[in-house]
Amino acid sequence: MPIDPTLPYDDNNIFARILRGEIPSTPVYEDEWAFAFEDINPQSPVHTLVIPKGKYVSWDDFSAKASAEEIAGFIRAVGHVAREKGLVEPGYRLLAKIGAHGGQEVPHLHVHILGGQFIGPMVMAR
Repeated sequence: MPIDPTLPYDDNNIFARILRGEIPSTPVYEDEWAFAFEDINPQSPVHTLVIPKGKYVSWDDFSAKASAEEIAGFIRAVGHVAREKGLVEPGYRLLAKIGAHGGQEVPHLHVHILGGQFIGPMVMAR
């Protein structure tokens, strides 16, 4: 069910629990600012999630409250994972779902890195 990004951060969301090691994941990358792991329900040959280690619900929350170092570190982590996965050429898609209309299901900011095949149109027809 899509979430309301204006709600306070939920310390029991699945990504917070993955960060604490309470739920297993397949790690891809980790540094001071971000953690990346394989999606358990991949939608393309490469489907990796990158999450900030801070408690942020959405891009709005992150851009308003995160330090410049957190923002730079998170964005660098996304780029690092894409390069390590060999996606720079021929390309890949970044997807961040924000709020109910965006289809966000987990109230922790996350970016999907999708690649390994042609992804298709940007938005599916209704």
